[in-house]
Amino acid sequence: MQRHLPAFAFSFAAMLTSLTGTAFATTPEEAIRPIQDQWAEIKYRLPEKQQAERYHTLAEQARQLAVAQPGHAEVLIWEGIILSSEAGAKGGLGALPLAKTAKQQLEAAIKLDDKALKGSAYTSLGSLYYKVPGWPIGFGDKARAEEMLKKALAINPTGIDPNYFYADYLFERERYSEALRHLDTALKAPARPGRELADNGRRQEIQALFAKIKKDME
Repeated sequence: MQRHLPAFAFSFAAMLTSLTGTAFATTPEEAIRPIQDQWAEIKYRLPEKQQAERYHTLAEQARQLAVAQPGHAEVLIWEGIILSSEAGAKGGLGALPLAKTAKQQLEAAIKLDDKALKGSAYTSLGSLYYKVPGWPIGFGDKARAEEMLKKALAINPTGIDPNYFYADYLFERERYSEALRHLDTALKAPARPGRELADNGRRQEIQALFAKIKKDME
């Protein structure tokens, strides 16, 4: 039996219809909160086999918001995050168009405001660069990934996400000692108000990566 997210869907619809022609009725951060909440519900509470479809629907909602209110880096960042998540859930070569569109939206967000959401566009773009296959299949680039992730850390050095994703990158490069340091920083990251589910889910991922690194170092 599939789980539905009616409360979040309604809150998104209410938020979208409250927007005026030129400015957010609330701050951009407040306007994207229903999208953030739905993303966390999908990632950390739904079975993996249901996630790709849910991410697809959520990406469409983010696109509608971006069209209704252009020029806000925060919305483009979250569209990119959701598309990246959908690509990861879908997997295979069929996910590459999603990853490419995510890259485009994140790059557009950086052009608008590279420090929006504490540099989250760099974090997500960096993760795409090291997870997507390289040429001639995709645009993956390990050196570019590290460049993006370091930019994210320069903006948000104590954040849970930039430290986790850089640690994951370092793990794949077998730079274990560096990875452990960044995982330790990620665990000590300040809590994000209203992002409790995302924070708890990310901490579980951090602990799992700790275990992988320790095993490989034995």
